[in-house]
Amino acid sequence: MTTTSVVDREPVVPDAPQPRQRPRWEPWALAALLIGTAVAYLWNLNSSGWANSFYSAAVQAGSESWKAFFFGSSDAANSITVDKPPASLWVMALSVRAFGLNSCAILVPQVLMGVGSVALLWATVRRHFGAAAGLLAGLVLAVTPVAALMFRFNNPDALLALLTLAAAWAMLRAVQDGRTRWLVLTGVFVGFGFLTKQLQVMLVVPPLALTYLLFGPSKLGKRIAQLVAALGAMIVSAGWWLLAVELWPADSRPWIGGSQNNSILELTLGYNGLGRLSGNEVGSVTPGGGRTAADAAGDAMGGGVPPGGPGGGGMWGETGIGRMFDSAQGGQIAWLLPAALILAVAGIVLCGKAVRTDGKRATFVLFGTWLATTTLVFSFMAGIFHSYYTIAMAPMIGVLVGAGAVTVWRHRDRTWVRIVAAATMLLTAVWAWELLGRSADFVPWLRWVILVVGALVAVGLLLPRPTRSVAVVTATAALFAALAGPTAYAVDTIATPHTGSIVTAGPSTGGMGFGGRGGPGDGRGFGQRDGGGMPQMPAGMGRMPAGAGQMPGGTAQAPGGTAQMPGFAGQMPGGMEAGAMGGAAGGLLNGSTPSDELTALLSVDADRYTWVAAAIGSNSASGYQLATERPVMPIGGFNGSDPSPTLQQFQQYVADGEIHWFVAGGGMGGGRDGSGTASEISQWVTENFTSTTVDGVTLYDLTSPTARTGT
Repeated sequence: MTTTSVVDREPVVPDAPQPRQRPRWEPWALAALLIGTAVAYLWNLNSSGWANSFYSAAVQAGSESWKAFFFGSSDAANSITVDKPPASLWVMALSVRAFGLNSCAILVPQVLMGVGSVALLWATVRRHFGAAAGLLAGLVLAVTPVAALMFRFNNPDALLALLTLAAAWAMLRAVQDGRTRWLVLTGVFVGFGFLTKQLQVMLVVPPLALTYLLFGPSKLGKRIAQLVAALGAMIVSAGWWLLAVELWPADSRPWIGGSQNNSILELTLGYNGLGRLSGNEVGSVTPGGGRTAADAAGDAMGGGVPPGGPGGGGMWGETGIGRMFDSAQGGQIAWLLPAALILAVAGIVLCGKAVRTDGKRATFVLFGTWLATTTLVFSFMAGIFHSYYTIAMAPMIGVLVGAGAVTVWRHRDRTWVRIVAAATMLLTAVWAWELLGRSADFVPWLRWVILVVGALVAVGLLLPRPTRSVAVVTATAALFAALAGPTAYAVDTIATPHTGSIVTAGPSTGGMGFGGRGGPGDGRGFGQRDGGGMPQMPAGMGRMPAGAGQMPGGTAQAPGGTAQMPGFAGQMPGGMEAGAMGGAAGGLLNGSTPSDELTALLSVDADRYTWVAAAIGSNSASGYQLATERPVMPIGGFNGSDPSPTLQQFQQYVADGEIHWFVAGGGMGGGRDGSGTASEISQWVTENFTSTTVDGVTLYDLTSPTARTGT
């Protein structure tokens, strides 16, 4: 039975959790957790430089131009946007406006999002499960390897994780007291999550709605009406920006990066939407016919690699129920994934015959269904998938492990609960032993210590009436066995710089960087860890058969037949342009690294031009833009496959004297079903303008046509 407040006529639930007396140690423990997380995440932060220079360049542009800020443009002259909405860029661009353009100004906001997520997780769990559960949940999140990576990196995933967690926190507050304002706030958080990474945020919506329908304190009709209000808040929070972009005259705004028709709706539903599930992503890096760039290159090199890499999986790894546990994803997120799922079920069972509106059961159902939904979608999506996406799962695992472990511990007087606890501990230790074994040279002794300690803890958990001292030792040892593995990976992640578009946490596992198994290299794909050296190639692209003479385009074979590929000369199979993999000119997945001499050349008479240079692909353009702090046109957007600008538009820009230099090399310039206008522009420039080479990078002076052009 509910009563009604005279003030706002909203239902007040008698079974809402009563305020707990705060343990004396809790403030100190919480401070240690938050300060420790902040110090760890800030440690060695600027060693990653521009991190993902694709987004750093857009941040620089937004710090110079409010129009670029609003649209999320790659350059301050607003030629094209990044291929995501701009919410995450807004935070970093405001920081750069306040503190100047530098690595810390870009990355510190990400660290603060990480600390804020840990604090919010503590608050979410503590409300119903107490201080110990809240602190454990926050600790699990903080030491999750992919969290230690992405809360120190400038991709949108950090903000998305914070916003979706905030939506879950607001929903549980709504379950507690039934006030509509919490539902509206939930919708606002989801809406801004959409403005961060579009349809990925929708994974949290069904669990949120299900939770309130099942456990909300109001009558069913009102619960439905309140959910409609939440939906309205979500639509308004996301829709105002979408509507503004869609209605804005196309000729006075930047091209929508990632779309083939200059449409934010196309980007939302296609490349960043259903295409991620089906694999039908027009303009992506894979050429038509279902063949990937890796396949084409592998054929040309004579490597004999099956289509899509080893095992016949796609360029982004094999799909299936085991994907989150494979060599690419396992060490990122899966350390406590089995335990989280088991503890969620055990927690629901232990809620027993509690009232319908019980907050504990609502918490288990919300985060359990959210984790199951996200795991299944990530496991079976056929489109672009990167290991760092799994940061979305980290808060869910933190909640379920923190709340579930404490709940099970408090009910260990029951025989079946002790058996479940012991089995879960043993499974977690064995799984950590397996994950650590995938990087055999990384603290090899640790896996055996975890296995032994985990087995002893499992025995201790089976004891029906342990003494207090035995219980304390058992709980401490359980904490070590569960968290030592991911903590070691997190420490390695923090100690290692990460740059490029595809990065992973922890030491090498030998897994393919795109998410599959068994490829060459260190499991990090094209992304770099040390700010130097060559990124690894996906399976079939990085290894030449023994005795092969040269790479396509004349790049010499590396010793032992393994190609280092310091930027391809000439054309690669599948339409890949010169330099697609890296080098000073940058490429598809790594930013350019101009020398001081090249930067000085690009900066000469910079005020006379709208763009000091143009380059194929956003990553190639990004390094030049960050070095000069002047607009550089990224032809074709991220993949080099967007029809922006067309050859005719580019020719007009040149005729009007708006672009000074064209930098050769860069991204692929094509892509599956892409327009290929980047290749047309490249060919026109090379045939009609004078070239010069500076520190190994070829540039064309667009103000100096060759004599044969007649212009």
